[in-house]
Amino acid sequence: MASFIKAISYILPDTIVTNQDLVGEFPEWSVDKIAKKVGVVSRHVVAEGQCASDLAEQAARKLFFENDIDKNCIDFVLLCTQSPDYFLPTTACLLQDRLGLGTHCGALDFNLGCSGFVYGMALAKGLIESDAARNVLLVTAETYSKHMHNRDKGNRTIFGDAAAATLVSTSGFAEIGSFDLGTDGSGCNNLIVKSGAMRHQNRFDDIAFDKSGNPVSSDHLYMNGSEIFNFTLETVPDLVENVLRKNRLGKESIDLYVFHQANKYMLDCLFDLMEIEEEKAFVYMSEVGNTVSSTIPIALCEAKKEQRLSGNVLIAGFGVGYSWGGCVLTCK
Repeated sequence: MASFIKAISYILPDTIVTNQDLVGEFPEWSVDKIAKKVGVVSRHVVAEGQCASDLAEQAARKLFFENDIDKNCIDFVLLCTQSPDYFLPTTACLLQDRLGLGTHCGALDFNLGCSGFVYGMALAKGLIESDAARNVLLVTAETYSKHMHNRDKGNRTIFGDAAAATLVSTSGFAEIGSFDLGTDGSGCNNLIVKSGAMRHQNRFDDIAFDKSGNPVSSDHLYMNGSEIFNFTLETVPDLVENVLRKNRLGKESIDLYVFHQANKYMLDCLFDLMEIEEEKAFVYMSEVGNTVSSTIPIALCEAKKEQRLSGNVLIAGFGVGYSWGGCVLTCK
């Protein structure tokens, strides 16, 4: 049984942090420098007490409303987050209850970052093709701002909070093709929050500052930018080649590329390295930032609004884990 994306919607928190706001906190930076380096002008962050489940619920309700979807058709909920409400129960169970979905629904969380949407699509397709479900609500909801130190100017310029809701079904506007997925856990320490879970439950309180003035702390989000950059340039070209091969397509058959919206510099380097034409490279991050697992569905939603989703669209996610994945969507 074939599987399709039927609809996508997304939600952003109300609080907006502009580059001017950040320059007020970090006067050694300039508005133009931030925009030029990362391609982000503003980003949204959750309020105190607002969690991933709150964004997830808003995104799902918006999906139902905007696309006239009867919530009673949902028979499985997949929620991707690295900032769950609790260690247990799973946030997907909370979402099922808050949305008033039937108790016949399956529900589970999965912990992935920037590759999470692609992995979620693969899981949803598997559920449909195994006849375990017919309408899967895939939600990506992330509040990375809760992981960041308030003096972390590097990560605060890049990341934003958001949630996206996607209905994967037996019909829709984009048929989901074959996947290529990969993992290299040896890179785990290059993007990590070390404390708070079972390995290290107690805080380290080991904050130090690097030569650029950014905090390095086991109690907050740590990203080794240069290593993540090298991993991306080494991995994504092979990922794209594997996706093309598995879908029996040549590069000339791809009408649009929608990559994880990491930052402008990284995307520019990838597009140059892979000789992807500017008109085939979709970028949408200036007003939202890097929203982790939600970057691809947000970009797909915006590309659809611009009537650029047609033919073969190659999507690729990559990042924390290390983890990566891609597939081709055949759009009507």
